[in-house]
Amino acid sequence: MAFKKQNNRSKAAVKNNDSFAKAFVQGTAITKLSALVFGLGNILNKQIIHGLLLLAVEAAYIVYMVNTGIQSIANLITLGTRTTEEVFNETKQLYEYVMGDNSMLCLLYGVVTIFITFGFIFMLRTSVKSAYASQLRKEKKKPQPTFLEELKTLKHQRLHVTLLSLPTMGVIIFTIVPLVFMILLAFTNYDNTHQVPGNLFDWVGLVNFKTIFTSGNAMSRTFWPVLGWTLTWAVSATVSNFILGIILALLINRKGTRAKGFWRFIFVLSIAVPQFVSLLTMRTMLSTNGAFNVILRSLGFSGVAFLTDGLIAKITVIAVNIWVGVPYTLLISTGILNSIPEDMYEAARLDGAGPVKIFCKITMPYMLFVMTPYLITQFAGNINNFNVIYLLTAGGPASLSYHYAGKTDLLVTWLYNLTVTNSDYNMGAVIGILVFFVLAAVSLVTYRQSGSYKDEEAFQ
Repeated sequence: MAFKKQNNRSKAAVKNNDSFAKAFVQGTAITKLSALVFGLGNILNKQIIHGLLLLAVEAAYIVYMVNTGIQSIANLITLGTRTTEEVFNETKQLYEYVMGDNSMLCLLYGVVTIFITFGFIFMLRTSVKSAYASQLRKEKKKPQPTFLEELKTLKHQRLHVTLLSLPTMGVIIFTIVPLVFMILLAFTNYDNTHQVPGNLFDWVGLVNFKTIFTSGNAMSRTFWPVLGWTLTWAVSATVSNFILGIILALLINRKGTRAKGFWRFIFVLSIAVPQFVSLLTMRTMLSTNGAFNVILRSLGFSGVAFLTDGLIAKITVIAVNIWVGVPYTLLISTGILNSIPEDMYEAARLDGAGPVKIFCKITMPYMLFVMTPYLITQFAGNINNFNVIYLLTAGGPASLSYHYAGKTDLLVTWLYNLTVTNSDYNMGAVIGILVFFVLAAVSLVTYRQSGSYKDEEAFQ
């Protein structure tokens, strides 16, 4: 315990020594000036290349801001002021189109400039901290490392920097920047009447969110039913696959079952077939004149509106999803069942417990303990399960009371219709944000209440 406390104090001391605030407050005038002139402290302490690289970063930022950055920030505030116009050319004696501002590019370049500015601030902190470290070495009369020696540390002491730099940049460029851009679209009026480059769109604040939540308009009348069906679908799809997958695994793994490998192969075979092929095949078979209805009619029954009746279509997509999803749960459940100690079952049988009680008291708690993170992942995947809905029903059957949505549309497929079909990018961004909050809330609450989080050593 004493060693642990000492180790924590050592880590805190290292963190404190590396802090920007301490470097700026306790640093000399040269160290402080390194916040204005990057690399100044390093250059004066004979770390020339290191200092020049920092200075080059500052110079590049200044050049960018003078040439592009300042105007990009101004355009981010206004989202453009000049629209595309038809102007009469006196020389050519004809009308020409003069391109105006592109609001989408104004927003994108503004977001990029903000992230570049954050990078500049990070380099400012790096410059001051590096100058302070150089100052301390000089005060202690220690030799300053050369540039080559600093590069060698990237292979040893700072290997984490080498390995994580490229992935971090990739996440920022290809994930965080697009996410921020999408989130900001939710606060604009970028819809089918404000299409670029011919028109401009502008900031509207929380108007789009008010439109979604306020009753009495088409968006609100669509959002609440679609949200309810999305949650119903996600819970039903997740629970059904989980329960049926476990039951199927138990039936195959029980001692009396012969040819266990064959039965696993039969059920897992559907995984080998691309999912879109299975879904399109099922869509054809379940259509009005598909194989199932043809067989029913030949037997004297009336056809079933598998995909054209709202309630039946919802039941159908859940049933088809079971066929597609159960094999995955079967594989995972089989591995977990084999890891449950046989002694637990033997002790329960000696105490007089029957199969049902053993399942409820041993098997199911163990499965839930191990598979809770997987279930949360499955729930999140089902919330955003575009393939099953779009390929099977395309969101149908259609409804006149919904705005660009059908009876089986999820929030994600409705988002697709709003953006691709109707070009309501602002409302699509709002739906995307709301989907994120629903997923984050449900996932975090569920995980924090699970045994996997509260008592991770319960079954060890």
